[in-house]
Amino acid sequence: MSAAAESSQGSRRRLNVGLIGAGNISGQYLETLNRVDDLHLVAVADLDLDRARQVAETGGAQGMSVDQLLASPDVEAVINLTIPRAHAETSLAAIAAGKGVYVEKPFAATVAEGQQMLAAAEAAGVVMGSAPDTVLGTGIQTARAAVDAGRIGTPMSAVATMVTPGHERWHPNPDFYYQPGGGPLLDMGPYYVTSLVTLLGPVVSVIGAASAMRTERIIGSGPRAGETLPVSTPSHITGALIHESGAISTLLMSFDGTASQAPPIEIHGTDGSLAVPDPNHFAGEVQLAQNRGEWESLKVAGGYVGAARGYGLADLLWSGAFDGEPTLGRAQGALGLHVLEVMAGVLTAAETGASVAITSRAERPSAVPLDQR
Repeated sequence: MSAAAESSQGSRRRLNVGLIGAGNISGQYLETLNRVDDLHLVAVADLDLDRARQVAETGGAQGMSVDQLLASPDVEAVINLTIPRAHAETSLAAIAAGKGVYVEKPFAATVAEGQQMLAAAEAAGVVMGSAPDTVLGTGIQTARAAVDAGRIGTPMSAVATMVTPGHERWHPNPDFYYQPGGGPLLDMGPYYVTSLVTLLGPVVSVIGAASAMRTERIIGSGPRAGETLPVSTPSHITGALIHESGAISTLLMSFDGTASQAPPIEIHGTDGSLAVPDPNHFAGEVQLAQNRGEWESLKVAGGYVGAARGYGLADLLWSGAFDGEPTLGRAQGALGLHVLEVMAGVLTAAETGASVAITSRAERPSAVPLDQR
């Protein structure tokens, strides 16, 4: 982040926000919107107008149709919580209406759509932000502080592991997790890949392999419990990410396993190793091993204390992105697009058996100092 961006961190301007998509994840965003004074929720929209009104009521806002929200002069920025295949359509409509956009992960369903979104935002001069923002919390940022302080020497490699039986156990409508654009990599991978880029810098090429051990899944909860779903996308993916810095990360994302005792992320350097907490959460214990390999817990040394989903939008605001500098802030769309291309590249490499070059570039986001906001 530039010095100008850092100097604008004290901005206290209030941002009027509209939320599109009143599904499961909206409740977590509402908690943040209700808690962070600088973010003011004014409208909620959903294809189901009754659901939009119900969610809006809990946030002290007005429920309305998507078209009404986009036409509202009161809405400065849109939080896009639609399903991944609708991310591009909804974001492009908001950009065309002159709104800034903060989109849930993954950035888009395809790299081409993500490129279109970013280009449209740049042409319109509006903010384009992207989840996940869990990397802004004290867990990943404490690990980042240790890396930046040289406590592991020169970073050489990382291992990121996520193994679970799959979301159909608990999600009442898990269909899109097993369709193209879903799967463990595009669903959970953004947390891990964004963390790896935050810790080790951008990626220049990838290799990969993938499989699907089951052709069907059974919904385990809700009104559709017992219903069978077809699987049409890989559910077990592994890849290697070659970072611009020369570090190499190994990635394992699976809906086919049972569990893992491995740290969600391990970072290895010439002088030590870090065990990094679950990047799907904002906080967590970071452990460091040096010399004899004995592990010690590190004190919290960076990140937004008590952060939750939506802090990426707040960080864009506090960094000055909504004050005429739309490329400021850590949760930039350029980072979201880079992470998406990395994941798509792993899937392409799995299909072709060849290394895939990553053409997008995203700056390694600046570290977050310890911040109580």
